[in-house]
Amino acid sequence: MRSSPFVSTLATAFAAALALAACGGPSDPPPGPLPKHFQDTFLASLPIDQRKEEIAAKGAYDVAVLEQAKAEADFNDSRTQLDVAKNEKDAAALDEKSAKSRQDAAKQSADMNRIKEADAEMKGVGLAKQAADQRYEYINAYRAWLKRLVRFTQENTYWKEAQYELAQARLAQKNNIMPSGFVFDDYVKQEAGRAKRTQDAKAKAEAEKQKALSVRQKWVQLQAESDKVLGKKSQFPDPMNPNQVKGVDPAMGAGGYTVGSEGSDADKEVQPVQDPTKQTPPPDGDGGEGSTDTP
Repeated sequence: MRSSPFVSTLATAFAAALALAACGGPSDPPPGPLPKHFQDTFLASLPIDQRKEEIAAKGAYDVAVLEQAKAEADFNDSRTQLDVAKNEKDAAALDEKSAKSRQDAAKQSADMNRIKEADAEMKGVGLAKQAADQRYEYINAYRAWLKRLVRFTQENTYWKEAQYELAQARLAQKNNIMPSGFVFDDYVKQEAGRAKRTQDAKAKAEAEKQKALSVRQKWVQLQAESDKVLGKKSQFPDPMNPNQVKGVDPAMGAGGYTVGSEGSDADKEVQPVQDPTKQTPPPDGDGGEGSTDTP
């Protein structure tokens, strides 16, 4: 029986998979539990200084668990961002409708000053609506990336667990510890299979991220144009901006640099969303048993 942290992780991963499926997560099947586990008690009598590789693998696994929890939290938080973006989109549409009514009334008055003001307002709210529509698409694309990011962290957690199991199996083999049914090559194949799944998940997450960044760039351009015409700086959350503003009024939007604003040098060190696909370098592809780098 595997120790409780692993059991807890399996339950967490299963719950996250159900949550993703319920809100349109990745269509490919989620990862399942490892079939091979080495019983810890067989290694209990070994000196600690012989277990450094095993201890390092366990530490990497613990980090992967935390990265998965962070990715799931980011995805859950993004639901609120999407709801807010939808409300802002609807509000912009109402503003445009109201501006159109004022423009029609101005034209009927034959007052050229009033008409000029109404035309300028119509141009501004029209751009604001375009920006709001694009912002909603951006947050949708952002959530699509986060879904893929969660799937990557799920795969990565199981891969790190497979590395830990392999480290234990390698230690047992080295010390001539052979429990009933123990086949070392089973652990090698298990780790290699999980490494491949994690590499595939990482590629899909990175592709989704690039799509979201492209949609974001269109929004940034439209928002900047709208702000220029309206003569004000908007303050909308920008979760994929690599910098984060501190102290922004939450009522006006926070969580990332707002369009047209800048933060302090210290702010530039803060990442609004953690991307675990960027945490470690890719494997060197040497084909050795039990690679330890993130794909």
